[in-house]
Amino acid sequence: MTSKINTLAVIGTGVIGAGWAARALAHGMDVVAWDPGAGWQARLESALENAWPALEKLGLYPGASRQRLRCAASLEQACAAADFIQESAPERLELKRRLHTEMDACAGAGVIIASSTSGLLPTEFQAGCSRPERVVVGHPFNPVYLLPLVEVLGGKKTASEAVDHAAAFYSDLGMYPLRVRTEVEGFLSDRLQEALWREVLHLVNDGVADTGELDAAIIYGPGLRWAFMGTCLAFHMAGGDAGMRAFMKQFEPALKLPWTKLEAPELTAELIDKMVSGTRRQAAGRTVKELERLRDDCLIDIMRALQRYRVGAGDVLAREEERIRAMGSE
Repeated sequence: MTSKINTLAVIGTGVIGAGWAARALAHGMDVVAWDPGAGWQARLESALENAWPALEKLGLYPGASRQRLRCAASLEQACAAADFIQESAPERLELKRRLHTEMDACAGAGVIIASSTSGLLPTEFQAGCSRPERVVVGHPFNPVYLLPLVEVLGGKKTASEAVDHAAAFYSDLGMYPLRVRTEVEGFLSDRLQEALWREVLHLVNDGVADTGELDAAIIYGPGLRWAFMGTCLAFHMAGGDAGMRAFMKQFEPALKLPWTKLEAPELTAELIDKMVSGTRRQAAGRTVKELERLRDDCLIDIMRALQRYRVGAGDVLAREEERIRAMGSE
């Protein structure tokens, strides 16, 4: 595997791909990007411009510059220039299979090929590669340039060395690589988010609540504690001094109650309209770019608060700042 990674190839430059480019550029790396869509270069530049103020607030690495971005003329050109490849194409299995076969054919022998897929299994799209042992999943979370979590796993033919190498690279990018030990659809975080999302759709569809009320049910309550304790540790505390065992015993009867529904409701035109109108009211006339900047500022302040206690994303941020200071003193 390539030991020193100087150039990241970003294949697919939508929201996720642009986020990878921003994070790598902020860490002083070279980025070569490619996308088959028309006008992607201008959209990528716009996304980087919108993200850069947040990255400046967090602190840029020595050599960080948006000028280190190159737009390749072809997939082959981008892959040939890369020390590490991050694919962020749409979630279509046949597309992933074809794209990985093409990337495998033109990438250097020791270059890791990682996918940002949020739930497709690497075994399914590494089959056509001549070097399937280097194919991994590195699933990030939006905004990629701020949120540290990245789920890392391999397929049946992936070498453990490739997973280790990818995890080390993501750590160097200031991320928290979470090893997914079992290749399972949706991985870990998205399976949890999907359960919540299905319940949101049911509650809106049944007229129980609108999107703003459901978001408030998270924002003002469990969402605050999830940032530093997650669900399991928070429920352990809910059991009092006896901890999780007491909590499980106390709430065991509630688990048998039909409060929630596992399957998603039918996405009818009426339900889609309710979701659209509800979130439009919540946006209150603000553009997506304006909401992105608000989100980024809020995330930075939350991470700064957690940094004081060295927990969750705050601990990752603290280690990042220590690395930047150490590099500056060399």
